[in-house]
Amino acid sequence: TASLIMLAHHAAGTSRLQAACGSSLRGVPVFGPRCLQTPARSPALTSSVVQSLTGQASCSSWTAVRPSRSARASLRVHAAAAAVDDYRSREPKDVRVLVVGCTGYIGKFVTRELVSRGYNVVAFTREQAGVKGKLGKADIIKELPGAEVRFGSVSDKDSLRQVAFKDKVDVVVSCLASRTGGKKDSWMIDYEATKTCLDVGRELGASHFVLLSAICVQKPLLEFQRAKLKLEADLQAAGDITYSIVRPTAFFKSVAGQIDLVKQGKPYVMFGDGKLAACKPISERDLSCFIADCVSQRDKVNQMLPIGGPGRAVTARDQADMLFRITGQKENLFPVPVALMDGIISILDFLAQFLPNQFEDAAEFGRIGKYYAVESMLVWDPVKQEYLESLTPSYGNDTLEAFFTKAVKEGLKGQELGDQAVFGVNE
Repeated sequence: TASLIMLAHHAAGTSRLQAACGSSLRGVPVFGPRCLQTPARSPALTSSVVQSLTGQASCSSWTAVRPSRSARASLRVHAAAAAVDDYRSREPKDVRVLVVGCTGYIGKFVTRELVSRGYNVVAFTREQAGVKGKLGKADIIKELPGAEVRFGSVSDKDSLRQVAFKDKVDVVVSCLASRTGGKKDSWMIDYEATKTCLDVGRELGASHFVLLSAICVQKPLLEFQRAKLKLEADLQAAGDITYSIVRPTAFFKSVAGQIDLVKQGKPYVMFGDGKLAACKPISERDLSCFIADCVSQRDKVNQMLPIGGPGRAVTARDQADMLFRITGQKENLFPVPVALMDGIISILDFLAQFLPNQFEDAAEFGRIGKYYAVESMLVWDPVKQEYLESLTPSYGNDTLEAFFTKAVKEGLKGQELGDQAVFGVNE
């Protein structure tokens, strides 16, 4: 069984893909200050697609309802307050942005990007952070030059009030995410900790909340997806704070797990024919640029924003062909039947009934591996019941082929999977 688990997890790319994607539903491309956005085609979205992305019907199906007198008064108060102090009208140096999850794979790039744009950035983190908690205070401060690093707990409201929000915060950017995808960890981080940051931000007058979510929540079959969806719903329902919900597709590091193995002449492992699923991977640099855009650009306010990298969607087979070409290795594929993973998951689910502490998360990891092997990281059309590349926006300049080429030559430093690594591959 252990061998089958290793094979199946390895076939899934050795990572717990924390993916997502994003675009304005208007489909209007925007040029960021540093990153050139690559426009995607923007066909008209059907009302059902809009509803799938936003949880709301399209404009054509809205029914006008006159708000109550108290509701109209409340709206006038909020509108007046917004008119008095819209932080976007100030210089970046006068806008305080709090980043939580600032030591994670995406969070550290987001923090650096916001600093480079001149914002007054507060990076809030644990005293021991980073991959497997290897970073101490001095290491974290060194990793985030230009940011004011404060230490505390995102799960503790008093810590947030007294440390993270001790000065007025205009914008909260949350890059918090479960490191493992385990059931308890997902709810503790993807929902509870993020919700605590949202609640304290609202309590202390933050104006805008940027949430790094995941495109895979469109079809929630996994615990971390359900946790993220619940947080998205709470954020949208808050009413007293605006939001930008960013749903990226696969990160570059999430599809990097087999680079070193192919370099060594070992087979590229894939499910079925390798064409069961596709994604538009985005680099950490381009994604952080897009997230920083959400702080300043008004067209991203109160929007669900799926986002992918430049170029066409790629399947596992496309990635394999790319790696064989770049490394000069002879084509060497190892297809794995999806039924193999189904069998492993069934065994682990059975064992979890008797030994939940030992096998419940293992079964969930198996489901995660299968999900990313058979479900595309593209916008889902609920009418056609299919993923559509044409509706998945592109952004940035960094291509997957350029990333693979550099990784083959220089290695994967900075792209380590850490707690998401399987059996130490790309750890």
